[in-house]
Amino acid sequence: MPARTGRQYLNGLREQEREVWIGGERVKDVTKHPGLAGGARAIAALYDMQCDPKYRDEMTYTSPTTGDRVGLSFINPRTREELEARRVMMLNWARSTCGMMGRSPDFMNVTLAAWGAAADYFAGGKGGRPEFAQNVRRYYEFIRENDIVLTHSLINLQRSRNVTAHYNLQEGTALQAIRENSRGIVVRGARVLATLGPISDEIAVYSPRLGQYSEGHSPFALAFSIPCGTPGLRFLCRDSFDLGRSHFDHPLGSRFEEMDCIVFFDDVEVPWERMFLYGDVDLLNGAAAGTHYSAHSSHQGAAKNLAKCELVLGLALLMTETLGNAHLPHTEERIGELMLTTTLTRALMRAGEADAKLDEWGVMCPDPVTIESTRNLFMTAYPRMIEILQLLGSSSFMITPSEADFKGPLAADIEQYLATDNTAARDRVRLFRLAWDVAGSSFGSRQVLYERFFASDPLTRARALAAMYPKSEAMERVLDFLRREDGQV
Repeated sequence: MPARTGRQYLNGLREQEREVWIGGERVKDVTKHPGLAGGARAIAALYDMQCDPKYRDEMTYTSPTTGDRVGLSFINPRTREELEARRVMMLNWARSTCGMMGRSPDFMNVTLAAWGAAADYFAGGKGGRPEFAQNVRRYYEFIRENDIVLTHSLINLQRSRNVTAHYNLQEGTALQAIRENSRGIVVRGARVLATLGPISDEIAVYSPRLGQYSEGHSPFALAFSIPCGTPGLRFLCRDSFDLGRSHFDHPLGSRFEEMDCIVFFDDVEVPWERMFLYGDVDLLNGAAAGTHYSAHSSHQGAAKNLAKCELVLGLALLMTETLGNAHLPHTEERIGELMLTTTLTRALMRAGEADAKLDEWGVMCPDPVTIESTRNLFMTAYPRMIEILQLLGSSSFMITPSEADFKGPLAADIEQYLATDNTAARDRVRLFRLAWDVAGSSFGSRQVLYERFFASDPLTRARALAAMYPKSEAMERVLDFLRREDGQV
């Protein structure tokens, strides 16, 4: 099956009955629910892009299995040119959503592609499970050839933050295997946060790391993927940030609500052929380094971050031009900071590509230090960018009548008094309603929270970067200098 169209994606959501709850009610059709339909339409538009003749060569490549055109985010790049081509594809998607859908399908596509190339990794570990390697390989081909949309859940819910616990893996709360049978394993527990969950085809379940719960086999060490309609699987949504307003009034929230969920697993049976890892804590903890999937997902994240930077910078430039204060020194300083963050984000992404190397699986892997640095940078840089936007916009964020007001009895007053020297009132309001959706609305606040924590907390990210940074090289340069004899320059 070639790359799917948006209509095929939406039809797939309708055909697979799933248990999704929002506001105390079960959702009958996620493609029609007012709090979810906008996000589904946004994903459908991404799929239509890859089938548009204008974008075909940038968005798809020839499947090595069927010869069909499949999504380019599924490729395992073997050259720097292929790595860069994948980035072009991901940046096309990211720019079409203004970087506001952090879990567009390419995020999980590049992750599972890395797993597929490194499938033999999953055959290792204690006792070895060669069938798991074959499972991973088959599953990667399945999602590539069927253009599957995946969500994922990484984090176990916690009853306690007690640091003496084994990563707080309490039975009855954390997701764990409770029994096996001839068909597979049965799991029970809860996970967060399944972003895109209600509007995905399947859910992948794994963990970035797991405490050494016990020697040998741990029921909490799991990696698998199942359809979102699997019996016993339930998605509980937060409040939707799509408020049912027009694109004029709520330009981002009305389009790009990707939704976050708690996922309950009520004795869910996972077939053996969908299991990728089971019981081996060391194998699970080593998966990011062993398969390099984190570097590839960071590459996708860098494209998303750049698109987000471009949106905020463009908004700031238009806002200050509209208000006529672009020439003021404090405005220039703040705009310069936005430009610097945008440039750093682009430079880190491109450096990761330029310094990429073939890994042991024959995949061109972005340089881990530079590409992972994009995640560390954005945890603090994006909240600061939003702060700058708020400072630049000031009270103008409050001067934003609704679309209905432009058709009401005060329309003439609005047109007269809200215009600036170079911008009509309607254009001014449209611009600042977009800026408010980025910097002040519930949708925008969720984006700030997302960027602060989606890659984990700052300390964990700092430790991760420190673990891979070539520290010995920096220290050796200093030691070489200290060893110089008197008279040496």
